[in-house]
Amino acid sequence: MASKERPHHGEPVELTAAGRTVSISSPAKQMFPPNPAAPDGLTKLDLAEYYLAVEEPIMRTVRGRPTLLQRFPNGVTGQNFFQKRIPDNAPDWLQTTIVSTPNGTTSRAIVMADIAHVLWAANQGCLGFHPWPYRADQPDDTDELRIDLDPSPGVTFAMVQEAAVEVRAFLEDHGITSFVKTTGNRGLHVYAHVEPGWDSFGTRQAAIAVARAIAASRPDLVTDKWWKEERGAHVFIDFNQNAPHKTVFGAWCVRSRTGAQVSTPFSWEELPGIRPDNLTLVTVPDRVSRTGDPWATMTSTPVSIAPLVARYEADLAKGIPDAPWPPVYPKMPDEARRVNPSRARPD
Repeated sequence: MASKERPHHGEPVELTAAGRTVSISSPAKQMFPPNPAAPDGLTKLDLAEYYLAVEEPIMRTVRGRPTLLQRFPNGVTGQNFFQKRIPDNAPDWLQTTIVSTPNGTTSRAIVMADIAHVLWAANQGCLGFHPWPYRADQPDDTDELRIDLDPSPGVTFAMVQEAAVEVRAFLEDHGITSFVKTTGNRGLHVYAHVEPGWDSFGTRQAAIAVARAIAASRPDLVTDKWWKEERGAHVFIDFNQNAPHKTVFGAWCVRSRTGAQVSTPFSWEELPGIRPDNLTLVTVPDRVSRTGDPWATMTSTPVSIAPLVARYEADLAKGIPDAPWPPVYPKMPDEARRVNPSRARPD
């Protein structure tokens, strides 16, 4: 039987990036379907050229970080998978490092050393960069606290914006300067650059302290309940996004949505008017050229999370157990029973 002929998406295009030549194969392959902002759809070459356009801000956030890749070989409407291991046939200049999953399995991850690495990943059909919260050469220093504001069903984006205001004020009260970005979807991420000396257990404890405090002061708006059945129509502060080996969607990265939305950093002053769906592969480069990088000073303002960890430790001293961990993690020493409340048996 004759083999099915593969579609032709144009001859490879060579792009210069960080002093290297990166070949973009099948440059005309459609990665995003037509939409009002891009009537002809968006191609793999469009994706690569977007990353070249935002080289400076994206490299501030991702440079030197191990990164998990989510690949969509046939575009956003096709099947996808997480690539946990960089193949042996990758270019010899590609930097990698060994990372561990929660169950202890190791894999070889890409290290985003320069924009050429980003373009190599884009050429693989990557529509999701998930960087680790540490640099590959300093794996014991978790340098980012990541507060994930996750909207439960029934939550509006206005509620997420209001929750972000609460998080910012709480962090400021503890001497912590924070930065905000869209997730590229319905939520927001609030980041702080953490001083050296903290690991991911510490940043998770700090995130738990934030979640508990704001859930207590704004129970009408925010929840720290890990189990979905307990959350209701509240903004969930997902503290477990700071657990060891966890990653979140990277800043300036194009999301796997048909509108090619970008997880976009913005200034706190813009928060009331920010509209995540309008921040796309098409619109963000012009925005950066006009307004610059609102996260440009993040790494120059490292903060101590000691006051937040102290709140967590005070809770332990009062007999309040650790918050539940995700099921892929082993049972932790200070953790209460890890079971859905509706299935829990009385003591």
